[in-house]
Amino acid sequence: MRINLLPHREEKRKARRQQFYALLGALAVLAGFIWFMGFTIISSEIGTQQVKNEFLQKEIDVLKKDIEEIARLKEQTDALLKRKQVIESLQGNRAETLRMFDELLRRVPDGVRIVNLNQNATNIDLNGESVSEARVSSLMRNLEDSPLFQQVSAVEIKAGAAATGRQIFLFQLKMQVERQAPAAADGKSIAGKSPAKDGKS
Repeated sequence: MRINLLPHREEKRKARRQQFYALLGALAVLAGFIWFMGFTIISSEIGTQQVKNEFLQKEIDVLKKDIEEIARLKEQTDALLKRKQVIESLQGNRAETLRMFDELLRRVPDGVRIVNLNQNATNIDLNGESVSEARVSSLMRNLEDSPLFQQVSAVEIKAGAAATGRQIFLFQLKMQVERQAPAAADGKSIAGKSPAKDGKS
């Protein structure tokens, strides 16, 4: 008796092909699902990072504006401090000028007339007329004894004639004015004591 097995083998091959195709389809579906989940997660992370970046950029812009405002306020503060220093300097110079003229008037002896006074910083050029050389010497001693004037020296002393024809002596002196150091908040001098004048305490 002969049995034909060809139909049975064909059915088995067909069943295997169907299983193979089913497996391929399942793998394709699984791969698509994995790709979709990965794409979704990555997109979500990118979106979250973009939100963070936008937030950081906004904060950076706010900080830049704050920095610009601080810089502008610093410029205004520096300008105000410079104005304050100029005003304080002018006030100090005005007080110094008044003190200098008051001291000079008290030190000028009789018979001496101050004609011209030029000041450049702490240097002073003094021109005047005197009835005698002795009065000029007396003026120089008085100025040297003053706590305000230093390094008094004669540039020129020469005989001349007044408008009335009377003999007079024309003189030119050079000296320096001692400026007081600016006072600190506690009232003490910032620079401390001034150096002794001409070796005297």
